[in-house]
Amino acid sequence: MSTIRPDTAADPCTEPGTAGLLDVAEARRRILEAVRPVEGAEEAALGEALGRVLAEAVAVPFDVPPADNSAMDGYALRAGDVPAEGEARLRVVGAAFAGHPFTGRVGAGEAVRIMTGAVLPEGADAVVMQERVRAEGDEVVVPGPVRPGENVRRAGEDLARGAEALAAGTRLGPAQIGLLASLGLARVAVRRRPRVAVFSTGDELRQPGEPLGPGDIYDSNRPMLLALLAGLGLEARDLGCVPDERGAVEETLARAAREADAVLTSGGVSVGEADHVTEVLRALGEVGFWKVAIKPGKPLAFGRVGGALFFGLPGNPVSVLVTFLVLVQPALRRLAGERDVDPPVARARARAPFRKRPGRTDYQRGVLHVAADGTLEVAPTGPQGSHVLSSVARAGCLVVLPREAGDIAPGTWVEVHPFRGLMPC
Repeated sequence: MSTIRPDTAADPCTEPGTAGLLDVAEARRRILEAVRPVEGAEEAALGEALGRVLAEAVAVPFDVPPADNSAMDGYALRAGDVPAEGEARLRVVGAAFAGHPFTGRVGAGEAVRIMTGAVLPEGADAVVMQERVRAEGDEVVVPGPVRPGENVRRAGEDLARGAEALAAGTRLGPAQIGLLASLGLARVAVRRRPRVAVFSTGDELRQPGEPLGPGDIYDSNRPMLLALLAGLGLEARDLGCVPDERGAVEETLARAAREADAVLTSGGVSVGEADHVTEVLRALGEVGFWKVAIKPGKPLAFGRVGGALFFGLPGNPVSVLVTFLVLVQPALRRLAGERDVDPPVARARARAPFRKRPGRTDYQRGVLHVAADGTLEVAPTGPQGSHVLSSVARAGCLVVLPREAGDIAPGTWVEVHPFRGLMPC
């Protein structure tokens, strides 16, 4: 079984026009280096904080759990009362429930019936699960041995008072919301949401619900980008669809830069006569780069307009999605103040051939399967053209094929980015 190596022997015919393109890793590095998190914070109610990014670290106000408690339904007792061999007969002197602790003290030869989560009674140092004992009237027979601390959750075992519960820059998901709730926090300090302006360019674009004329197509890019931004919890500004006229593009881009922290466009960044976006960007701001060795999505412009970051995405819908997920999303997450912006990565065996020519890092769409031996396998979804949006709708991951690689044979191990963790919703 093989692993992809920087070996072009599988396809000696390198894709033309790729020699001078910026490598994906370098493009990503340059983008992230240019991003600074937005300033400003606000308090959010815990019920409205999902998807927000912490503006400051959260310290633990008390030990979690706050007291020693039982990890099992059973009997709280003194471990020393039970011999290592044989059994002990102990008198049951009370019961402890979660929220209703036993108020007395466990003495020699005594035990307390206890439920999971109940505070460990004073004097007891262990809990024996109920399946191990035999109840006889007001007594319980306990076989040995019993270790001190058995089935006991210690105070502060999860989090000690004063420790850092969550670091600044943490995106709040359901688990983080639950943790904050367990600390009794009703409100939390979060960074303000970055404002992201979005518009499409193209005379051929029509909106869903409108009739199509000759040569027209529906604008799928803007709705897709707006959905991706909503999933990231960002504040999206929809500036609509702009015709292929330099004046209109210039006016809209200037407005977007005034209103937003980042600007996303789709279309108009290639080299055609009607592709004005990169030209306007040079006039109004600065272009960091505009050609990347990525497939799909080679014509991608990155720069700045005024104080706003600018991302000029290609026109084909799959190119838009791939370049957003690989290059734009990490930048927007860092803009929001998030610390960890790396995508989830897994390894899978190619279940079928993947066709590729050396020259660009190729992000093909794949379907993941679990093989009989428990390993992960991936197969292509079918046609991989940058216009075939249905290939994404059927996919479960992006399959990352290195720039130098040619065709990928079945059985080869490849890197995959599962959509479940890569897509925000």
